[in-house]
Amino acid sequence: MAPRVVSMEADGGSRGNPGPAGYGAVVRDPETGEVLAERSESLGTATNNVAEYQGLIAGLTAAAELGAAEVDVRMDSKLVVEQMCGRWQIKHPGLRPLAAQAAALVGRFSAVRFSWIPREQNRHADALANAAMDAAAGRAPAAAAPSRPAPTAATEQPATGSDPATAPASWEPRPTFTATRLILVRHGETPYTEQRRYSGRGDVPLSERGRAQVRATAARVAELAPSVAAVLSSPLSRCTATAASIAGALGDVPVRTEDDLIECDFGQWEGRTFAEVRQQWPGEMDAWLASPRVAPPGGESFTHVAERAHRVVSGLLSAYPGETVVVVSHVSPIKLMLRDALAAGDGFLHRLFLDAAGISVLDMWPDGGVAVRTVNDTAHLSTLD
Repeated sequence: MAPRVVSMEADGGSRGNPGPAGYGAVVRDPETGEVLAERSESLGTATNNVAEYQGLIAGLTAAAELGAAEVDVRMDSKLVVEQMCGRWQIKHPGLRPLAAQAAALVGRFSAVRFSWIPREQNRHADALANAAMDAAAGRAPAAAAPSRPAPTAATEQPATGSDPATAPASWEPRPTFTATRLILVRHGETPYTEQRRYSGRGDVPLSERGRAQVRATAARVAELAPSVAAVLSSPLSRCTATAASIAGALGDVPVRTEDDLIECDFGQWEGRTFAEVRQQWPGEMDAWLASPRVAPPGGESFTHVAERAHRVVSGLLSAYPGETVVVVSHVSPIKLMLRDALAAGDGFLHRLFLDAAGISVLDMWPDGGVAVRTVNDTAHLSTLD
């Protein structure tokens, strides 16, 4: 049976920077620590950062070959971790193709989480990388793998005098024409919205007020993006009606339904008010609020919804590079997209409020950079109150 979740450690380095280089990667069972795969290769002459990215690519490839759905990536390269998380820009042109290759591999999994670890916690991958560096230098591997040399000025690191562990992400403006822009729209109001009922997989249509909201939202989206490449929608009618109105305002752009955009399945809570659920399932509600891995009775966890949302975003970045796409969905998928874009914690899900027919805008670059432009814009609905 293929492992659902794996842990992957990767490392790379060079002796001279640039100099004889190599990488190492090891994939483990996160519960037992069992080694599931090892990868190591000499690279000839290269820089530390190139070797580190090659180690990441090799490790992700190995995890994909094992059939893993989720990967916890652990590296002692602060630069690679921060760049893959979109917090640091990739300024060196030689690293951009490698980062793009790694990002494409990330898109093959339902979830990939990056974390920085001290070098002493990355000894296995470090030893593999040092053995590869020995081979690249034409000498037999040392009995005890030495530490990698400290990066030289040629290595792409934060500015001199700054600590990589605390250096802030760059605020340098990016060109928007290279980004894929996602305009995230929550559907208009339904009777359940007004009555504060859980509304998941039930196909509840728009209310009269909801239809008015949709018309205003369509006009606003047309102002934000006169030209879009595609309009995607959840298959539920409250979303397809919203999407159809937006598509009409954009010149009858075809609407494509996407099952992964459907709302969370609230199980036995479907159609019940928040107060009713609190009264009848107090313990289950407390557990659900405490962890995204907990599902309502007979329903779906936010962790599973996040996997669906991740697939949608990854697919759109691949299919529409540098273009604008309108995504019409529900509270849960949109919240999870925003959570990931902002690198926020799980508490974000219960603290962010998204209005019916609200608009959020994300810009996403091929190197992993993200800019959240707008969250829950409802100014276009002011004349309806």
